[in-house]
Amino acid sequence: MASQAVAVAEKQVMVVGIDDSEHSTYALEWTLDHFFAPYASDHPFKLVLVHSKPTPSAAIGLAGPGAAEVLPLVEADLKKIAARVVERLGNFAPLNRLKSRKLRFSINSPLIIKVRDVIVEVVEGDARNVLCEAVEKHHASILVVGSHGYGAIKRAVLGSVSDYCAHHAHCTVMIVKRPKIKH
Repeated sequence: MASQAVAVAEKQVMVVGIDDSEHSTYALEWTLDHFFAPYASDHPFKLVLVHSKPTPSAAIGLAGPGAAEVLPLVEADLKKIAARVVERLGNFAPLNRLKSRKLRFSINSPLIIKVRDVIVEVVEGDARNVLCEAVEKHHASILVVGSHGYGAIKRAVLGSVSDYCAHHAHCTVMIVKRPKIKH
């Protein structure tokens, strides 16, 4: 009797955008509670957490006289923020239940951390583009982003990552908004 090859269905990929805000933390908590916790160790998705680190020139806006002296300081601050975000993820209790060990992070090495279906990436660039590119790179079926809850004027001035992703990402986009009153 010939042995038959059994096709093992690969898990779908879920990308979650992470920054240093309470809104993205809430979106991650909500996602873990609703898509991962009910399935214990046999969750249906590979999880990719993506933090976008802005370029120093984008962070300071239009450069004028003296910008060259400021850029290294801005770059150092952006690296500290990225390290803080990843460190917070390493100590994030709901995420630790999915992993077998703590996340390790080195600011000087390319950051891709893989721990049992959880990947953390820090990518330099505009968050809107970084998240849409992560969807393409990982062939994600769902992108999760938090909502800062800005009004129409702030959204128009600052731009909305979630709005951009909802229109440009080639997958389902779930925007998680933190409730004003917890139930």
